[in-house]
Amino acid sequence: MERSIHTCYRRDRLNRTIVPEGCDMRERTVTVIGLGPMGQAMANAFLDRGYRVTVWNRTASRADALVARGAALAVSAEAAVAANELVVLSLTDYQAMYEILEPAVAALAGRVLVNLSSDTPERARDAARWAADHGAQHLTGGVQAAPPGIGQPGSFTFYSGPKDVFEAHQEALEVLTATDYRGEDPGLAALFYQLQMDVFWTTVLSWLHAVAVADAHGIAADEILPYAANLLKGLPDFLAFTAPRLVAGEHPGDVDRLSMGLASVEHVVRTTTDAGVDAALPTALLEIFRRGVAAGRAGDSATSLVEVLKAAR
Repeated sequence: MERSIHTCYRRDRLNRTIVPEGCDMRERTVTVIGLGPMGQAMANAFLDRGYRVTVWNRTASRADALVARGAALAVSAEAAVAANELVVLSLTDYQAMYEILEPAVAALAGRVLVNLSSDTPERARDAARWAADHGAQHLTGGVQAAPPGIGQPGSFTFYSGPKDVFEAHQEALEVLTATDYRGEDPGLAALFYQLQMDVFWTTVLSWLHAVAVADAHGIAADEILPYAANLLKGLPDFLAFTAPRLVAGEHPGDVDRLSMGLASVEHVVRTTTDAGVDAALPTALLEIFRRGVAAGRAGDSATSLVEVLKAAR
């Protein structure tokens, strides 16, 4: 009779998983290190799917609810890493990974580190080399979901790193979200993640700026919400229209002109300053538009500003 995944293991005094002969726990056990809101959501998703979950966090009390659900709290980061082949990291950044795992390097050999922390592509590449130096394999991940979206349809995560390692653990990773594998380069998942954050945070800040200007005129956020939402609904069509032109490096002024955009942004800046609201955001935008016009692109589309931005490289 096949052994139950709930009895097909035992733990030693370091809380490491000991798998008896005949049991293969690789797909059904996981360690989660970092129990902020995202790490909590991930550990819960694994528990929901019947995984044996080992957890560790610098503030141990954050594991209380997970332990009550059946997770095992490791006594140290080293014990957490040693417990399972698959180790999911949900930390603030890669520096936190080094702070936590450098004292635990003795346990890294043979482990797969799935680093779902946010950081730069270059730091992801450095981390992959560091892991390899200690006998571990590294998958970079960029989660495109908030904690409530973990384990739910519609969310996904970028991954990059060794393809065979990704494929070996894809089933476990898809407990968390759908997966989008971008390639062998460890930096690619971090790059695609940061590209999305570039768009996201700029959009969020523009919304907050508009709310501040509206508030200065006695208009509440919920009153302008329908109009802002309607504006954003049109952005996918705008992106789809401009993407082929951007790929081709073509910026004809047949639909819009940079000179018109410049005038529009000037009006936004004046409206902001007249309201007594911080104008740093639209002023930064205005400076880029002015650089584009100064470069001789007044008659081109505003998409020509991509060339201005590239010129800073």
